[in-house]
Amino acid sequence: MRLFVAALVTETNSFSPIPTGATAFAENGLFRGDATRHPETYATAPLHQWRRLAEARGWRVTESLAAFAQPAGPVVRAVWEGFRDAILDDLRAAGGAEVVLLSLHGAMMAEGCDDCEGALLEGVRALAPEAVVGALLDPHSHLTGRMLAAADLIVAFREYPHTDVPDRAAELFDLAARTAAGATRPVMRAAPCRMLVAMPTPLAPMRGYVDAMAARAAEPGLLSLSLIHGFPWGDHPEAGTQALAIADGDAARAERVAREQAAALWDIRRDLVPALPDIDDALDLALAEPAGPVVLADQADNPGGGAPGDATFLLRRILERGLGDVVSGLYWDPVAVRLCAEAGEGATLDLRLGGKLGPMSGDPLDLRVRVRAVRDGLVQHFGRLAVPMGRAVRVSAEGVEIVLTERRGQTFHPEAFTGLGIDLGAARIVCVKSSTHWRAGFAPIAVRLIDVATPGAICPSFDRIPARRQPPLWPRCKDPHA
Repeated sequence: MRLFVAALVTETNSFSPIPTGATAFAENGLFRGDATRHPETYATAPLHQWRRLAEARGWRVTESLAAFAQPAGPVVRAVWEGFRDAILDDLRAAGGAEVVLLSLHGAMMAEGCDDCEGALLEGVRALAPEAVVGALLDPHSHLTGRMLAAADLIVAFREYPHTDVPDRAAELFDLAARTAAGATRPVMRAAPCRMLVAMPTPLAPMRGYVDAMAARAAEPGLLSLSLIHGFPWGDHPEAGTQALAIADGDAARAERVAREQAAALWDIRRDLVPALPDIDDALDLALAEPAGPVVLADQADNPGGGAPGDATFLLRRILERGLGDVVSGLYWDPVAVRLCAEAGEGATLDLRLGGKLGPMSGDPLDLRVRVRAVRDGLVQHFGRLAVPMGRAVRVSAEGVEIVLTERRGQTFHPEAFTGLGIDLGAARIVCVKSSTHWRAGFAPIAVRLIDVATPGAICPSFDRIPARRQPPLWPRCKDPHA
């Protein structure tokens, strides 16, 4: 059996000021056929999983391009087309395959192409018309008609935070192997939920919904159930939450189950949109706790959703209120990192920090800082998978410990701070630039977790996202079924 694998992963935020070009992929992970010869990371975990499972069966594996970029604005046309052609050229050179598995995001948009995943899957299908074609998606994707028509199998991560990536990769492999052996005949159907909000799965009511979905997927005749959450900040004509069902040779059952899953989610929609405190209210809530650390999430400046990661709104207010014993990060500021590294540990200097990417980043902060630590090659973990941070700097100013990075990325784990010598147990407040993913790492150490309605590139008010091409979706549209 011949297995062909590849990965092309980025999430496009239509409102991000950052173009996604060649450098964005080069600094976050770009491998030309050898990703599994390097240490396994959060990004490359599906490819490692598929190679292990295939080689255990004696299959021949052809590994193609693996390219990963932090979420940002649309991908530069030449970069997208070059990556697409590289994968298709490798498949053509391999003479096809019995099974093709692609690790994708599902919300990648490029200049001139709204549906990169759909276009890539169509290209694969044209070159390997008899192959079993499977795609692993992030749930924050746009499940399009082109994807459904070109693929035999689509599986999305169940958990948000996405701590189940290896498990879902293994699920997709097992489904593909059974299909290639003739043991199953997968039929996919999707049903729109007519909504688009954030749905963290550790919290009620989503915890119950996901657990029930997983239990139902084990019923005889069903092969897999996924929930596509959708990506609110992708201005895409097929945006929105969808329930996806795969049945064994029974299209009617797949259709019925998908619609039932969609209806069940619609029924709990109002419980999925909690009211978030603004900056001052969140700080007051944190200070009301007798001890720390209280972790505040600067959701609107989450690089994991395409925001710059250099917004200063929350930090400015902390400094204006004179709060001490505060830790804040990760700030994407390569210029500031370079200046601090040049000055060296122990140096004191005047530093202009953050606020460089435009109005959604706020104004820069001019601070007198002390350089406490400079580290290269730092790593934080998301679940058991490593996420490289690159070079990072810790500075202190007016009772606040601040972490700056050269590589843009969200805050996943306390290691982002402790790797620079920060004692989080001594902190009253810890501020992280992330949406939901931070909970997996910080929940075990925090006395309280608070999402904050900060200004920024990822508007946390779903009814105010300035989308122009999305279909009518709740809560922006009060009656999307009309």
